[in-house]
Amino acid sequence: MPRTNFGKTRPHDNPYAIYSDGKGWEVRVLKTYQHSSAEKDNGYARWYVSATSPMMHGGLYEYGDQYCREILWHGQMNLVSADHKWFEEYGEPRV
Repeated sequence: MPRTNFGKTRPHDNPYAIYSDGKGWEVRVLKTYQHSSAEKDNGYARWYVSATSPMMHGGLYEYGDQYCREILWHGQMNLVSADHKWFEEYGEPRV
C-alpha cells in the first residue's frame, strides 16, 4: 500500500484542498493519514481539517479530524480548489 502524499500538516491558509457546499459550509484539508486507495476500504479513514459553517460565529474555523467519507461520498461537498497532486489523486473540481 503506498504512503499518503498529504501526510505533512499544512497551515489553514495553504490547504491541500478546499471543499464547499456553496451554502457557507467549507472544509479545508490540512493532512491525510492514509493513501486514497486505502481510504476507499476504510470506513473510518480520516483527514485533519479546518472547517466552518453558517453557524460559526464571525466565520471562524474549527480544527480536528473528520471522516473523509463524509466529505467525499456523503453530502453535497464539491472540490473547489486544490494543489495539482490532489487533483491527480482525488479528481478535478466539480463546481
